[in-house]
Amino acid sequence: MNVYIITGASKGIGFELAKQLSEAGHCVVGMARTDCGLDGMKCYRTDLSELEKLESLMADILTTVQLDAGSITLINNAGMVEPIGLIGTVEALEMSNAIAVNLTAPMILSNTFISKLENFKGKKRIVNISSGAGRNPYEGWGTYCTTKAGLDHFSRVIALEQMKAENPVEIVSIAPGIIDTGMQETIRASSEEAFPLLEKFIDYKDQGMLVSAEQTAKKLISIIENEGFDKIGPIADIRHF
Repeated sequence: MNVYIITGASKGIGFELAKQLSEAGHCVVGMARTDCGLDGMKCYRTDLSELEKLESLMADILTTVQLDAGSITLINNAGMVEPIGLIGTVEALEMSNAIAVNLTAPMILSNTFISKLENFKGKKRIVNISSGAGRNPYEGWGTYCTTKAGLDHFSRVIALEQMKAENPVEIVSIAPGIIDTGMQETIRASSEEAFPLLEKFIDYKDQGMLVSAEQTAKKLISIIENEGFDKIGPIADIRHF
């Protein structure tokens, strides 16, 4: 049995990943603030900003699925682009919340995943959904860019450490491209003062340049299930596949 644990499984890429993997017969466990909306899939209603709950939640999930699993994959997909605004204009609490969801939560979940599965001999994978914003600076996205850059570097460290592990975890932090999800709607609803590249992102939508969440999930699954996953390296971009 292949097990997939997906954060942000109630919408966007997360929902499509959960849907397609479930339909393929895999065991999928979702985490989301709202109901995942998929019959037969276990969905844990959780707010990833409530960091104190995450370690025990992940431990409980792994205890439940581990015995029957041939492989276990954690997909840290949940993320938020807010707050959008030039540094000096954003609210401290919003920055703190975004850092918790985008970076601290994946770190805690990954840490627990690696710890609890230390002796698990099946295939173990962590897929961090990153962004080109973690590799290039964008005005108005100071918090988002920083959290995604942190997620990338965290993945590099894990990859380095796991080279010495007896039962190593394979990890990739992958940028999924520009996708037609609620996050893009949030971006387009911002102001040019807060986000100077606003018109460019409106054009992406108007010119049909956004890829659907369904297409993106399908491509991500093909990458995750590829026998050469361990050769990809800790940092990747979906557009290179």
